[in-house]
Amino acid sequence: MKKDIHPQYYTDAKVSCSCGNKFIVGSTKKEIEIEICSVCHPFFTGNEKIIDAAGRVEKFKARKAAAEKVSKNKISKKS
Repeated sequence: MKKDIHPQYYTDAKVSCSCGNKFIVGSTKKEIEIEICSVCHPFFTGNEKIIDAAGRVEKFKARKAAAEKVSKNKISKKS
């Protein structure tokens, strides 16, 4: 292998998450900032976490509620 072409490897790189969790990993960067980790990720926690900046989730929920209301009206009219 060629010498002096590989980046510096840090065995004690510090990772900090936006939730406040901090841990140490091996990396080519000394410090890493992440938005989501295994402590706050919905897959591991089982909690729903919605990140929505444009109100798309609320629009979807409103359309879903309206569709359910229409389908209930159709079912009640058939009876």
